[in-house]
Amino acid sequence: MALNKQEIGRALIELRLSGMAATLDTRVLQAQASQQPFMETFCMLLQDEQDLRRSRLTERRFKHCGLDERLSLTDFDWHFNPKVPRQACFELHTLKFIAEGINGLLIGKPGTGKSHIAKALAYQATLQGYGVRYVEADSVFAHYCLASPAEQTKLLKGMLEADLLVLDDLFLARRISDGAAELLQTVVHRRYKLRRSIVVTSNRIVEDWGKYLGDHTMSTTILDRLMHRSALLAFEGKSYRLKEAVKRLTSAAAT
Repeated sequence: MALNKQEIGRALIELRLSGMAATLDTRVLQAQASQQPFMETFCMLLQDEQDLRRSRLTERRFKHCGLDERLSLTDFDWHFNPKVPRQACFELHTLKFIAEGINGLLIGKPGTGKSHIAKALAYQATLQGYGVRYVEADSVFAHYCLASPAEQTKLLKGMLEADLLVLDDLFLARRISDGAAELLQTVVHRRYKLRRSIVVTSNRIVEDWGKYLGDHTMSTTILDRLMHRSALLAFEGKSYRLKEAVKRLTSAAAT
């Protein structure tokens, strides 16, 4: 028995084809106005469904990745600080490093854009279908040390299973606890064996990591695995945060 348009719409909803259901009226009108062949109309409806599903999947990946903002490299003020390694940042933005199991170490002065670049890479990876886990390193390590065994297992699983792990502001508080250091070593070691990429940002030069870990042997082990397959980007120059602070103060004084 033939179905009318309303019945077709309900059937599409029942079959969980909400993308097709949402554009059914529009596509039918387009087909009638241009005498469009059935297969062409049907292909457009299928494309509508695929687009909606991709959009929803992207939103789910973003929701679960830990990012609180959608940043891109086009948002970045490259002219303010010409010492930022622009070409290397855009090379990482191609995401080839994830497919190749390469790490990214963004090291340098505070306020020079390391976190912005790391977040932009993480967001681009979610758009391209990768599973991403972004964490503020010192915060998640502190939380891990206070968590129950079940929650520790869940946190560790999330950091290990993601295609890309971003550890932002590592050693921001300088010294980290023994438990946090052991977690860092575990995550780096196991992801190294799995050939899964890590992006680390830090204000601390790698030569000093042993001091902050409290164990030079552990530092050597971590760095050996992080840097074996890695791109090391040095961030120097002026601080964007100071620039913004000066702009706010100037604006306040003017009013």
